[in-house]
Amino acid sequence: MSGRAVTISEVAKHAGVAVSTVSYVLSGKRTISADTRRRVLDSINALGYHPNAGARALASRRSNVIALVLPLRAGMHVPVLMRFASAVVTAARRFDHDVLLLTADEGTAGIRRVAASALVDALVLMDVELDDRRVPLLRELAEPSVLIGFPAEPAGLTCVDLDFAAAGARCVEHLAERGHDEIALLGAPSVVYERGTGFARRTREGFVEAVDAHGIKGVALACEETFDEVYETVRDLLLDQPGLSGLVVHNEAAVGHVLAALRQLDRRVPHDVAVVAICPDDVAERASPPLTSVLIPAEEVGREAVRLVMDKLEGRAVPESTLLTPQLAVRAST
Repeated sequence: MSGRAVTISEVAKHAGVAVSTVSYVLSGKRTISADTRRRVLDSINALGYHPNAGARALASRRSNVIALVLPLRAGMHVPVLMRFASAVVTAARRFDHDVLLLTADEGTAGIRRVAASALVDALVLMDVELDDRRVPLLRELAEPSVLIGFPAEPAGLTCVDLDFAAAGARCVEHLAERGHDEIALLGAPSVVYERGTGFARRTREGFVEAVDAHGIKGVALACEETFDEVYETVRDLLLDQPGLSGLVVHNEAAVGHVLAALRQLDRRVPHDVAVVAICPDDVAERASPPLTSVLIPAEEVGREAVRLVMDKLEGRAVPESTLLTPQLAVRAST
């Protein structure tokens, strides 16, 4: 075909059917025989027909767009966040939906704006805080929503995430099984805890509870992101606790700095200090030595968030809470 757009009439003529039949195949509003449907779809592919998005939205009263609300704030590790965003975008395209990314820290204002404009069919929200000011609005909106993360009171919402409390506990269990009785958690930057970000708080809670359960000594510290700050934190920790032999690191930006600081402080991994990280697999595998780690399953969480929101759009029942079980991979650092 030439550069001009193919029309629905041309598709109908090519397939030998009525224009209305093509429309019904596209919308799914009426049952069409398998043979006719295949003939229409073959014609669509052969001609390179793309339904007009505006017309389709008017007909279906949908925009075929999902809003991903991802406010970029201090203390957030953007490369890992973009894994979640990429997973949401990829999964949405499988459902013929695009994604509108909202990165400004607007709180409820941005959500109200896109909901009122009919720009989006549904919302997926990240960086969920325990006392998240967006939650009351989500309960009121007509548009369905899914949270990647859990507020303190998730009742009436749809939430999905890694079970971070279990992840923190699994790291402690792994170190305790190997005889470590004095360990520490180097967690998120202090600003993340101060905001009450759910994943960071829950990892710390899981760590602390597991330390008590195993009857070992443990301390949980915030950890900043620059090398100088990380070095100072690790140095002071080893001075205060000379018997410390295990570290759990839940701060992707600091993982490399922690290992470098241990080298500068003449602590060998894993001979002097064992290290377990909560991070994506490739971050753990690239480290020197490769790190035992609990995977942050960004791709799986993103796909599940989109599946849940699409089920809600179609009126299907969904669970309120979906917690993914942490998976620990043992590597050279322990």
